[in-house]
Amino acid sequence: MKKRKFGLALSMFLAAGTILGACGTDDADKDGGGDDASTGETSDFSVSMVTDTGGVDDKSFNQSAWEGLEALGADYDLEKGVGGYDYFQSNNEADYVTNLKTAARNNFDLVFGIGYLLEEPIKQVAEQEEDTMFALVDAVAELDNIASITFTDHEGSFLVGVAAGLQTKTNKIGFIGGTDSDLINKFAAGFKAGVEAVNPDAEIDINLTGGFSDAARGQQLAASMYGGGADIIYHAAGETGTGVFTEAKNLKQQEPEREIFVIGVDRDQEEEGALTVEGEDYNVTLTSMVKRVDVAVQDISKRAMEGDFPGGEVIEYGIEEEGILVAETNLSQEILDEVESYKQQIVDGEIDVPLTME
Repeated sequence: MKKRKFGLALSMFLAAGTILGACGTDDADKDGGGDDASTGETSDFSVSMVTDTGGVDDKSFNQSAWEGLEALGADYDLEKGVGGYDYFQSNNEADYVTNLKTAARNNFDLVFGIGYLLEEPIKQVAEQEEDTMFALVDAVAELDNIASITFTDHEGSFLVGVAAGLQTKTNKIGFIGGTDSDLINKFAAGFKAGVEAVNPDAEIDINLTGGFSDAARGQQLAASMYGGGADIIYHAAGETGTGVFTEAKNLKQQEPEREIFVIGVDRDQEEEGALTVEGEDYNVTLTSMVKRVDVAVQDISKRAMEGDFPGGEVIEYGIEEEGILVAETNLSQEILDEVESYKQQIVDGEIDVPLTME
């Protein structure tokens, strides 16, 4: 399978002002994005996405992808629904194949599967629906009508690990991931390596929740970590990660002077950490490892519209292509400078960030 890094088209999207990571989506957005201003361009192209179990409003991975489709719909005067752009929400893993088939049989030209959990389902459906274009995010499926979209998550995680290692006052740092998988292990390995690069004395507590849709489990693990002295937790757990924010904000509400932080993932999750205590504003989001799923979705969709769909290829978005970013949020200029220095070392090949814990 051909593999390429994709920079030019991505940079064009970034330059055009399609940065959506910090924009947030409330429940009303589930009903469509048709109220956005249009560029005046129109298209008879149609595109949809199938979420994993985290749902379209997970404040993270799925939501970023949906924001990308909403922006595409606004740019090309597409309406939400069949014949335009839409999403299919998966409430459990059994919904994946059903939703992918439904999308294909409703004649959507391009169907995205959001998340590595859809790898086998999308291959199954793509073999049956050969005339439909599919795109899989965060995994590789070797079929001619599937484009595989990947990111250098480990490198972005390394950089927020650098930030955590420099910021911590307790030298106790947590990581909460979803399933025990190659993808989540990439996040954990990169993060651990980043912390250790600047703070070898720090202890990193790594826990996996077993899923991406259990906010209560995320809060429970966060309570244990913060209770054990951790002052920073990085989550890579989708909707489960909202529980980490809940616990951090609860603790901040009780002790406003306590330094306690969360590192967000996929989207800029600054707004998830905002709270007010006795009239004073605080934010428990230290930074976020921003993974531009929104721009990747627009990028591949535009290529499909123009007859240049990269079926059978792996398209990788990384730091150099600005597909991976570190949000500034509560980082000091000193830490930002260090993060930038390590970023350049990664780009220059001076640092080889590990892909696995081993």
